[in-house]
Amino acid sequence: MRLIDLMKPVIALIGRPNVGKSTLFNRLTRSRDALVADMPGLTRDRHYGEGRVGDRPFLVIDTGGFEPVAKEGIMYEMAKQTKQAVAEADVVIFIVDGRQGLTPHDKTITDFLRKSGRSVMLVVNKAEGMKYTSVTADFYELGLGDPYVISAAHGDGVSDLVIEALDIAFSQRTEEEEPDSQDRGIKLAIVGRPNVGKSTLVNALLGEERVIAFDMPGTTRDSIEIAFERDGQNYTLIDTAGIRKRGKVFEAIEKFSVVKTLQSISEANVVLLLLDAQQDISEQDAHIAGFILESGRALVVGVNKWDGLQSDRRDEIKSDIERKLGFLSFAKFHFISALKTSGIAPMMKSVIQAYAAATANLSTPKLTRALIEAVEHQQPKRKGSIRPKLRYAHQGGQNPPIIVIHGNALDGVGDVYKRYLEKHFRETFSLVGTPLRIEMKSSKNPFSKTEK
Repeated sequence: MRLIDLMKPVIALIGRPNVGKSTLFNRLTRSRDALVADMPGLTRDRHYGEGRVGDRPFLVIDTGGFEPVAKEGIMYEMAKQTKQAVAEADVVIFIVDGRQGLTPHDKTITDFLRKSGRSVMLVVNKAEGMKYTSVTADFYELGLGDPYVISAAHGDGVSDLVIEALDIAFSQRTEEEEPDSQDRGIKLAIVGRPNVGKSTLVNALLGEERVIAFDMPGTTRDSIEIAFERDGQNYTLIDTAGIRKRGKVFEAIEKFSVVKTLQSISEANVVLLLLDAQQDISEQDAHIAGFILESGRALVVGVNKWDGLQSDRRDEIKSDIERKLGFLSFAKFHFISALKTSGIAPMMKSVIQAYAAATANLSTPKLTRALIEAVEHQQPKRKGSIRPKLRYAHQGGQNPPIIVIHGNALDGVGDVYKRYLEKHFRETFSLVGTPLRIEMKSSKNPFSKTEK
């Protein structure tokens, strides 16, 4: 399995909570991909982004607030993530807060970084309006050389910092030609309510503890993109923040995460909607499913935590799915255990199948032949004295597939007949796992009395 392109230099941003790591990450990647708010502990996972200075690309890793000595709980899990980021990095940018000055926490992190064997750049952030000598004096005690002074919020000193970091990284690497391009493969968004097992599924797919899987609803607050390979197929996987109900803790942050989740759905090729078999299908599940359908994304549904359920509970949840999510009949449902990795292989085959269906090239002759077969089997009903005439069809788009049907008086084609046509096209072209849109275009009637 291959994680993201490690031919590019990798820079890890390390520091205690609320020193400005995510602000610097966003500036380096020219994005708002990392959540930023004045709240310690906001970034809990390793978060990857791509940046570029001139013609020099690089990868940057944003990490959660680092507590190297944490022994349990979420801070311990965050520390594990940060240590893994340091292990992956060519250069570590250790960020401290110029306003608060040197803290015991900074010294503890320094001790860890010394033992890591990585090149470390000490960066004093939030130095707006402060003299270099006064803002850096205390930090020489750390023994990490001359500090770099920046303002991540305003961009002061950031370009020089990155150029220096890249010079260090390139000096440590053997010369290797970077591939011209990288096949990112299927862009897959994993979505669902909090605590349904999304992060556990990501870890099962990647085979490493890449995303914190912690028994706390809303643990994954951000959307994380990871390129990987499985069974010869390339993917770019997005683990999205859980969509939470209003009135919960960090409501403002969660609202921002909801926006990112919806954006991730829109940007994906295939969406994997994860449900919790131990809970009934909620209104929230149905709303997420509805948005996926409206977005036109290909879809696979995973019903997680299936292991250990009694047969009567399994029957209940299947009945609940059929009743509340019947509008997803085009999608394949898989009953899995992300924790035990059971059922994942066939589910990923369905992801590939859904992607193939969503991006299928459908020729005009074949579509027209299928249309004629459907009409011969069952004609549309008359509207008044006029029966719609369906003449030919062509493909109007992909992801989702759009089939445009041409003919006369097509405004008289009802929804029931459109569903019949959709079913026929699905069966003819094996379009499983993707929404299918039918558009009608009537030919102009030269004898119509409408004004020109």
